[in-house]
Amino acid sequence: MQETDHISTPAEQLEILYQDEDLIAINKPNGLLVHRSPIDRHETRFAIQLLRDQIGQYVYPAHRLDKPTSGVLLFGLNPQAAKELGELFSSHHIVKTYLAVVRGYCPTDGHIDHDLPEVRDSRITKSKPAAPQAAITDFQLLAQHQLKAEIETYPQSRYSLLALQPQTGRRHQLRRHLKHISHPIIGDAKYGRGRHNRYFAEQLQCPRLLLHATQQRFLHPKTKKNITINAPIDPCFSSLMTRFNWQHVLPDEWQHQKVTKL
Repeated sequence: MQETDHISTPAEQLEILYQDEDLIAINKPNGLLVHRSPIDRHETRFAIQLLRDQIGQYVYPAHRLDKPTSGVLLFGLNPQAAKELGELFSSHHIVKTYLAVVRGYCPTDGHIDHDLPEVRDSRITKSKPAAPQAAITDFQLLAQHQLKAEIETYPQSRYSLLALQPQTGRRHQLRRHLKHISHPIIGDAKYGRGRHNRYFAEQLQCPRLLLHATQQRFLHPKTKKNITINAPIDPCFSSLMTRFNWQHVLPDEWQHQKVTKL
């Protein structure tokens, strides 16, 4: 395995975090769909097509990230590799870590075991709601910050930086679980708090969902080697880390990018 310093690429190109003969991982930008979706028909840019055009070969998604979520997105470079990766995801043999900025002061660590009903595309599916499914998320507190800003009813507003490890893979799981414990993720238009979202967008110049898939760890399905893929945070997220003096709690690989190839 060889590591080389990241070389800046044109804006339309995706950041490649890892690549070998069978797998490729990118740092998906916030706001980019993985593939076409009937409920986002106006979108014209998709990760699967951009990456295919960038590397000159077909790619096969092994999982997905919500449109507003950024970070590690893994593809197979052939159908068999994508199938094997998909099996790793479905059997929970890929360890995923996310960074999130949430409202309020959270405990040092926590275990959220809260069943979630299936989220369906309401414009497409009108069938009877399914029974809730088991959903588990662990989290660790990384840092806290208090702003001297009266956003709701208090003269100051508190926020926490969390590392999240989903143990199951339900749709919108992290966003829904954080809402469930009354610590919604900042920038979440669907499950969050509008006043805090607007404050971060207008006053802190960070108009995005503050949820980032920072790391994936797994056993390579072909080589059987341990693989760790890290995705650095984007400039918006990074500027917030500096403003809140949180940058020191992040490992270097979440702040400085390297490209890994076999």
